[in-house]
Amino acid sequence: MQDLIPGIIYSFAALFIILDPLLSVPIFSAMTKGQTSGEIHKQAFIAVAVAGGLMYGVLIFNTAIFNLLGLKLPAFQIAGGIILLILGIQEALGIELGHHKAQAATAAGVVIGTPLLCGPGAITTVMLLTKDYGLLIAFIAITLALIATWLILYFSETIQRVLGDVITDIMGKVLGMLVAAIAVQIMASGILAYIALA
Repeated sequence: MQDLIPGIIYSFAALFIILDPLLSVPIFSAMTKGQTSGEIHKQAFIAVAVAGGLMYGVLIFNTAIFNLLGLKLPAFQIAGGIILLILGIQEALGIELGHHKAQAATAAGVVIGTPLLCGPGAITTVMLLTKDYGLLIAFIAITLALIATWLILYFSETIQRVLGDVITDIMGKVLGMLVAAIAVQIMASGILAYIALA
């Protein structure tokens, strides 16, 4: 139990930072503008369901996927870390990401679910957490992160109104820096593991 709680806390924090639902709030609000509260809540559920489906799929089938493609985890760590670092730098510097503005508002949930919530960084993190902490802790952490993400998207209108664009933007930049730091750690671990395999 003593090892379980710290593992869950760290894993949840890592996933929540990488999912970065606060960054998605202004995007989600813009894409669902003019919709009823019921429809916005439905899109929030779809976004979390899409992200959750991908994350739970990776949690369960990650070894099979690697074996099928003949990949080793260190190579995926390095590649995922590079992509995650780029995403973190983009967020921290406020570089405009593709927001899929051409998508219909009804597709907001899918677009937010992936790639904004569950992208390469989240997938890599799930695989690493599973390796380091096991299925149970990773499963609990994913579930908690998804619940927190759903609550943020569910109340996205209120959050956007209370925080305002400036505060939301600042929080996104701070989380972007944390994402970049996690990416560097993932890449360093991957490089060391790759060297050990050589």
